[in-house]
Parts: sequence; C-alpha cells; structure tokens
Amino acid sequence: MNTYASHAWEVWMDMEIRLLGYVVAIAEEGSVSAAARRLHLTQPTLSRQLRDLEQDLGTPLFERAGRGLAPTPAGRALLRRARVILAESAAAVEDVRLAARGLSGRLTIAFGPSGINGPLGAALGRLRRELPGVELRLEESFSDADMSEGVLDGRYDLSVHRLPMRDARLAARVWWREPMSLFVPENHALAAGTGPLPLSALGGIPLVLWPREASARSHDEIVALCDRAGVVPRVAAEGRTVPTLLALVAAGFGGAVLADSMRSLRRVGVAARPLAGTSTALHLVWRADDPDPLVERARTALADLGGAARPAAGGGTAADRG
Repeated sequence: MNTYASHAWEVWMDMEIRLLGYVVAIAEEGSVSAAARRLHLTQPTLSRQLRDLEQDLGTPLFERAGRGLAPTPAGRALLRRARVILAESAAAVEDVRLAARGLSGRLTIAFGPSGINGPLGAALGRLRRELPGVELRLEESFSDADMSEGVLDGRYDLSVHRLPMRDARLAARVWWREPMSLFVPENHALAAGTGPLPLSALGGIPLVLWPREASARSHDEIVALCDRAGVVPRVAAEGRTVPTLLALVAAGFGGAVLADSMRSLRRVGVAARPLAGTSTALHLVWRADDPDPLVERARTALADLGGAARPAAGGGTAADRG
C-alpha cells in the first residue's frame, strides 16, 4: 500500500460514525446552522468538526451554493458511503438489542413424529408468528436419545419429546400430557365401543412394539403397563416409526400402545380406544446452563402455549417421566 493510500485508510478508520452523521445532516439541511440545530450542537462546534474532517481528508466537502452549502464532488462521494455506513451501523445496533432481548437469531428445535401430531404443530406455528425476526429451524428425529444428545452437544437449542435422557446437564419440564390409547385393527373385538379400556385389555391382543434396541424407554414403558395389568405381553411385530406401527396394526398383526394424539393420523383400518389410568407426557428439554436469551424467550413462549393447550389431567401417570 502506498503512502497516500495508507494515510487515507488510517483517516477512514479513525473517522467516528458521528462525523458521518454530521456530514449527512449538513447536506440535507443545506447549512451548518440548520444542521447544528438538528444535531443539538452549537454552530461553532459543528463548523470546527467539519473543518477538521476536511483537513484530515485533504479536500473540501462543501462549497457555497447561493445562500447555502452544497456537497463538492468529494462530498457527494463521502455522502454515498456515509449513508450506507450509518444505515448498517443502526442495523447493527438494532440487531444487538434484538439478540439481547431474545428477538432475533437462529433457533433449532427438534421434535418427534408423535409430538408433532398433537398440539406441538400449532404451538410452533404460533411461536413463528410471535418471533418473526428469528430463523426457526425444525428437525424431526425418531429417537428420544438422539434429541437429548443433540441438545447436549449443541445441535438443537430445544427439543420436545416424550422420554428425555436423565442427565444433570439437561433441564426438562412436562409440556403436554395426554392419555395413552390402544390402536387395534378396526375389525377386532376391542374396537367395539368408544369408552376407555382397562389395562387388562393388553392381554387380549398381540402387541406391536418399538424395538428395544431402537427405543428402550418407549419399549419398556409399554411392558411396564402390561406388568401393572398382570399380563404377559405377546409381541407380534416391531416397528421403528409410528406410521410403521399403525400399518402393522391395520394389517392385523396386533395392537399398538401410542399417545392418544396419534388418532389425528386417521390410519385406514385402525381404531383407537383410550387406556384407563394411563397418561404420557411430552417434555420441553434444554441445556441447563444455556444463557442464550433467545432460548429462554422461546422456552417461556412454548411453555405458555403448552399450558394453554394442556387438557385436564386424567388417570394415573405410569408413562409420565416429568
């Protein structure tokens, strides 16, 4: 870089943002006195600031035009840059303020397929509307363990799932509670009627379960219900996703115990009956030491939305891990 360019760069770097604002005000008002009133400065102070700036740049920025001032070619060149810099500076300040208040940034939320078929979809839609300045990224996961681990390693800011990992680094709260239901082939005897079934009904049909190696806690949750009922589960088939489980039910392999909200999938050939005395919970999960104000704001908003949507509590809490 030559000497002149080096000097110009140093002058530019040393120039305060406020001086650019002074130049813009003088150009827009057409006089130093009017600009001084607008800026709440004395005229001598503003004149001195302009004179010092012109001396540093080595060229006049304004010239007489009738009874006022007009930018010189050098002044017009500076004005073009100044307006951009001032706009970017104001935007940067606003970005910082919004981020500090949790109103901007990127938020990644993980959820399971079972959760999105309940009230979570509507809650996420409202969250998006309430935080329009936030880039909301949603990621579906089929594994409660993966979602918990994703929150811990920073892939996800929040997750909403049924069985969070027990880890002191995680914080969780019950977000939504609902009954569990037995989904059976529509022509099965247990499909007759609409009222709750006793847990002993689990002994009246082979079961379609989550594989234990894929979802140990979900698998064990259903086995625990069978234990409560005093029945030995007869496992007819296994499926790793809710659509697969329901497809196996429709094909006549047996029944599947799922959250009652899975009724919304309206699988052809499948009927659902609630199981008396049961409930399952969706948990809102986050890193216990996460200081991000955006995460805190989103967590609070989702907690409020979940509370507003939560149905009246019913039955026991065999499946509740809250």
